[in-house]
Parts: sequence; structure tokens; C-alpha cells
Amino acid sequence: MSAPTLEIHLSEDQMTEALRQDASAGLTATPKSLPPKWFYDARGSELFGAITELPEYYPTRTERELLRAKAAEIAKLSATQILVELGSGSSEKTMLLLDAMTAEGTLEQYVPQDVSPSALSGAIDQLRLDFPGLNVHGVVSDFTDTLHNLPSGGRRTIAFLGGTLGNLVPEERSEFLGSIAEVLDPGEHLLMGVGLVIDPAVLVPAYDDAAGVTAEFNRNVLHVLNKRLAADFEPERFEHIALWDEHSEWIEMRLEATSDMTVHVRDLDLTVSFAAGEQMRTEISAKFRLDGIADELRAAEFGIEHVWTDPEDRFALVLATRS
Repeated sequence: MSAPTLEIHLSEDQMTEALRQDASAGLTATPKSLPPKWFYDARGSELFGAITELPEYYPTRTERELLRAKAAEIAKLSATQILVELGSGSSEKTMLLLDAMTAEGTLEQYVPQDVSPSALSGAIDQLRLDFPGLNVHGVVSDFTDTLHNLPSGGRRTIAFLGGTLGNLVPEERSEFLGSIAEVLDPGEHLLMGVGLVIDPAVLVPAYDDAAGVTAEFNRNVLHVLNKRLAADFEPERFEHIALWDEHSEWIEMRLEATSDMTVHVRDLDLTVSFAAGEQMRTEISAKFRLDGIADELRAAEFGIEHVWTDPEDRFALVLATRS
């Protein structure tokens, strides 16, 4: 097998330009907002890793247990030759799929994609040890811009795990699922992990933990703006807010200014005023009902092949087939 490779489609300069555009648009909008992808510098990734180990944060461990229990079944149903994972990070949970697909005897190539070169490099080093016979081809990119670069020449499964689909508003989800359908051939698969609508008394603490780790993670986006765009945010002057929007059926994370303040973003030549109590949205995390996700997939020309849920119906793995 060939040595693992890393393909770069997103340079530091391109990332900075994308951040400039997102910050300029979001900080001048009413209400203000920032996309959640900017949480994830090295510190943000470290904080999110800590979040996944918190007692309140059930999604990661629930998905991991589902994968542990159902990976062999997924491998058999999909007969995957090329596994592409969008937003792979450390590929830790995906090891369960790789084990099962390797045991099934079909898997030939794994293509992890992430915005972080360091995360991918670390994952590839581990994969080289754990799966010495597997072709691994890492791609550094924004997952929304990656699809046209996907390899072909075998039965493909695109994995989009971790509930990340919920970070997209419905219009973005529709566009994203449609773009996946465009690059897959009939009979190829999409495997998604999605959070389900559950009791807000369980759901909200997952995004507002008692130890305050999620609050630090939320404020990290301000540290990113300070570091990359020469802003002068004082993150400690913003309070972390997590609330359940019953109408939209999603969690919103926000940062609330604790006093009037003026912030300068020097690299944008931008001055931004915050009033005391003003909130800026930093993330949504939509939760789904099974009939709703089936409708969204059907609209994108996918049929559901199988759905697995945990015993408490908090999370689902959905295997869909391109029609």
C-alpha cells in the first residue's frame, strides 16, 4: 500500500481571508453572529475534547457506543471500498468503522477531511500504526468546499458524524445534502450521526456544563479574533448563554456583553459597539426527529437504508443510499 498522504486545499492565508469575511459580515449584522467553525484553533479543539468527557455531554459517548455496537452491521450493509469522513478531527470514533470495514474485507481507502492540518497529521500518524495496509489520503479543507475533490473508483461512503449537520440552518442543510448527492453515484452511501429532540432538561446542560468548560469554549472564538485579526475583545466580559429554541428545535449558544463596550478589529479597520445585555449568536445545534431527517434526505435524493438509535433515543446513526 502507498504511504499516507496529506492534500492541502486550504492555506493559512485562505483561512484568514475566510475569517475576515465571516467576522466582517457577522459583527456588522443585526443581531450579531459568528460561525461556529472559528471555535477550533488548537485551544478550541482542546476545550472541545474536554467537553466530550463531561458528564453532561452525552452526544459523543452515545454516538461512540452506537458505532461500537453497530459498526459491523454498517460495514456489511455499505460494503464500503472508500470511506470519506468530513470533519474527521482525530478520527478516534472512526477507528470503530475502520476496524469493522477492514474486517468485512471491502475497505481500500480512508479519506479524512478537516480544516486542521495538525489534527489530520496526528490522526494519519496513528492510522499508519493501526492500519498499516490501508491507503490513507488526508484532505485539509473546509468540508463545504471539499466534495468536488472526492476520490472515485470504488463504492464510497461519506461519513458525517458528531451531530455536525445540526450546525447548519435548514437552508444550508438542504444545499449541503444536495451537494453530497451530486457527487455520489446511485447506490453509494451517506452515514450521518444526528442528535435527536429530547427533554430540554437533559439537552441544555450538555451545552452549559456546571464546570464552565463550554463557556470557555464559547468565548474562545473571541480569542481567535484577537489573535488572527488583531481585535481587542475582552472575553471575560462576555457571558456564555445556552438556550433551547422550541420552535426551531435547536440549541443556540450566544455570548452576552455584560456591559457597554467598544471593540476594535484592527485588521478589518472595524469598530464594533456592544450594549450591555446584547447577545451574539455563535452556534446552533439543531436536533432532529426521525421523520424530519428522512424528509430532508428524500428531498436530496437519498433513501434511508437503516437507522440505529441508542436505548434512550438521544442520538441516531442514519445510513442513507443515493437514489
